[in-house]
Amino acid sequence: NGPHAKVQRYVRKEGSCSVVFRHVPEEWLLFVNDIFTTLVEIRWRVMLLIFALSYILSWLFFGILFFIIALVHGDVRDPNNDPCVFEVRSFTASFLFSLETQTTIGYGFRGMSENCMSAIIIVTIQDVISCFIDTFVIGIVVAKMASARKRAQTVGFSNCAVINLRDGYLCLSWRIGDFRRHHMVEGTACAQILRTTVHATGKVEVTYEDLAIMQKDLILITPSTIFHRIEHGSPLYKMSLEDLRKADFELLVSFTYTDDSTGMLHQTRTSYVPKEILWGYLFQEMIRVTKKHYKVDYNLFNNTAKVLVPLVSAEEYEQ
Repeated sequence: NGPHAKVQRYVRKEGSCSVVFRHVPEEWLLFVNDIFTTLVEIRWRVMLLIFALSYILSWLFFGILFFIIALVHGDVRDPNNDPCVFEVRSFTASFLFSLETQTTIGYGFRGMSENCMSAIIIVTIQDVISCFIDTFVIGIVVAKMASARKRAQTVGFSNCAVINLRDGYLCLSWRIGDFRRHHMVEGTACAQILRTTVHATGKVEVTYEDLAIMQKDLILITPSTIFHRIEHGSPLYKMSLEDLRKADFELLVSFTYTDDSTGMLHQTRTSYVPKEILWGYLFQEMIRVTKKHYKVDYNLFNNTAKVLVPLVSAEEYEQ
């Protein structure tokens, strides 16, 4: 009746979560109520299809209305009749007039007359609706292109975390770097230990423990190494190398920052499982100082070097 080991990663290496929601109450209504966010989050091809249909269907809808007005006014049957809309005596002409009106093409030989107030009202309504559609489309495209997820892909974590000695203490560390030349204003690093336990009864228990980070607030101009001192109160305080290899947990790390170019708030995250935490290693130095510049070699971003570190826990090491 004991618990079973967790097999599924909670947060993938690229930062996405292995979580799927089922049977959300009124799920479609939630998406419709927040349609702007829904369109920003959907795939480009779906969004482009929706926008193309929004234009085409609006042209078709108002084209039908203009054709109905032409039928009722007798413009289709009698070519000598004073028309509501010049050169609109068929459905094709009605559709083309609707398209030309909404896109403001204005070829010149189709246009409104003063004979039908209903047609003038429909043209006015179409112009107002076209402004709303254009504004909505432009806003969605700009928001999607400036999505925080895209910027988050240019900030990366090291492939592994390491444990070594720093100032006489065992420390857990990982590296983070910004791959763009335009850097962020400020950022805050966070880390948590996540444990997931699935009991024989089917109960799933997810627990989080915060890790205290040394100098968690930083400006990420050059790659930085984030440190957690393994001391009394740390979830790793009583964990030795042997315990680490047998442990079943996930180290969740994130970096929340403000972009210098856009002023938008972003977050990059990843996770490390015990096999990705290297005991007795440190990151190789990747910054070299010259007379004019600080040179950063990103070929060394994930490189580590083996160092002598006690294989016992931090608690035993302090004793």
